[in-house]
Amino acid sequence: MKSHINTVSALGAGLVFGIGLIFAGMTDPSKVISFLDVAGKWDPSLAFVMGGAIFVGLFAFRKAKRRETSLLGEIMRIPTSQVITKPLVIGSVLFGAGWGLGGFCPGPGITALGTGNPKAAIFVIGMVAGMLIFEWLQRPRSDVPDAGSVVK
Repeated sequence: MKSHINTVSALGAGLVFGIGLIFAGMTDPSKVISFLDVAGKWDPSLAFVMGGAIFVGLFAFRKAKRRETSLLGEIMRIPTSQVITKPLVIGSVLFGAGWGLGGFCPGPGITALGTGNPKAAIFVIGMVAGMLIFEWLQRPRSDVPDAGSVVK
């Protein structure tokens, strides 16, 4: 029964998130690209969307940090690392470049699939391919000897 409640809750949260993205214009690549075009026809409206999300998130994460379990009884898993690493910087640059080139970030890209937008489909395929490549690169290699092993 608990998994059904979690599934329905996740569906509800996803629907609210997706509908919010649609109303905010985040699923329209031209609006996103206009927001990123600060030297041209800049559209600052998405800054208000992001500001609203940061404002809500600030209070939600503050409250969540004080809890051990979620409202549905799941263990809270909030990242605690504040270390800035080379992979984090590279990933951030790639994420930003993908957002700027495609006009989508992951949530709006997936939401825009529902509109039948072929650009959204290409973006999501590229995003999934990038995740699979990352997983493949992070997988330990069985053919590469450990630092302590001896190759004969």
